[in-house]
Amino acid sequence: MKNAKKLCSLSLFCTMLLCGCGGGGTVNSTESTEQTSAPADTTAATEAEPSRNYGDMRDMTIQELVGEMKTGWNLGNTLDAEGGETAWGNPVTTHEMIDTVAAAGFNVIRLPTTWGEKMDEEFKVREDWMKRVHEVVDYAMDNDMYVILNTHHETSWIKPDPTKLDDVLPKFTSLWKQIAEEFEPYGDHLLFEGLNEPRIIGGEGEWTGGTADGRKAINTLNKAFVDTVRATGGNNEKRALLITTFGAQVTKAAVADLEIPDDGRIIVSLHAYTPYAFTYNNHESWERFEFDDYVQEEIDHMYRYIDKYLIPENIPVIITEYGSVSKLKPGETERNDNENIKWAEYYLGQAKERGIPCVIWDNGYYKSGNELFGLLNRKNLTWYRPELVETITGMYK
Repeated sequence: MKNAKKLCSLSLFCTMLLCGCGGGGTVNSTESTEQTSAPADTTAATEAEPSRNYGDMRDMTIQELVGEMKTGWNLGNTLDAEGGETAWGNPVTTHEMIDTVAAAGFNVIRLPTTWGEKMDEEFKVREDWMKRVHEVVDYAMDNDMYVILNTHHETSWIKPDPTKLDDVLPKFTSLWKQIAEEFEPYGDHLLFEGLNEPRIIGGEGEWTGGTADGRKAINTLNKAFVDTVRATGGNNEKRALLITTFGAQVTKAAVADLEIPDDGRIIVSLHAYTPYAFTYNNHESWERFEFDDYVQEEIDHMYRYIDKYLIPENIPVIITEYGSVSKLKPGETERNDNENIKWAEYYLGQAKERGIPCVIWDNGYYKSGNELFGLLNRKNLTWYRPELVETITGMYK
């Protein structure tokens, strides 16, 4: 290995199809009808005052910090929704909503957040949007949760292409400088994730690791993110930072060329909806609806490569997106929710053995909508799949 830490591939079949619909979360015209609609660009908080619970930046290793993170939940298709917080059919996030997630046993929350459309021509983030993100972060901090704050749905302007970086980097570094300065007082329960599934839409190898030039550009962007945050000083000198591969993928092409900055406080973020034949409703002849030997072997295959190439290097890993849709097998009347419980139990059992926190994707859609990853009914604060939630959180009690 060179100075970059290396991770070898998962099977091409598992990873080439790991689309960003969880992380990307884009919705088609069939939106979730059970959600409460509101004006598309709702940024006003429903609470009176944000908390000032900043927490401490403790003297602990990055491995010790990750060891305190158990199991997590994504506030998907909300702050990341293009057009505003409620534009994709989910209601405004409330303190009670995050309280419900914490009470269920999740101690990590990932806040996918889209920023680019909230920036002016001088790359300044709108004050009301920064305030709104700040408020939601505080909802989680009030519950003593670990918070992963990222940049999401920025593929329209963040192009991992060396010929585009001169245009990308000024806006990218300006954005992260503003985020880092805004949240500098926060302790180590707040983590920053520089990129979400960075890729060229429709480009070569979009979901299989991109091109050599694309992977080189990812390394440049990751380093710029780390350097920008560290330069803001204070608690950001020690804050845990998450970097990722091209498309957040775990193919050999994506991970073999990933360079880990010589920093000591870096975590690798991966997305693994494994295997795609089971976790998505792809309407193909090879689609899987049951947790069987094939599904288990594909999960084992993923962890074997993590065992070989990341864990020996003592590189912390967080699977910041995983999940399996609730789907109906043709000719049957009940969804495969019980099979998803078996899948999650095995998937997370393997992760727990290795000290890898996993953050499940929840886009709020269960009864209808694009990709039924929904867990929490955000309207009445009940769980669509309570047995699955109990399985996930019960493993960490």
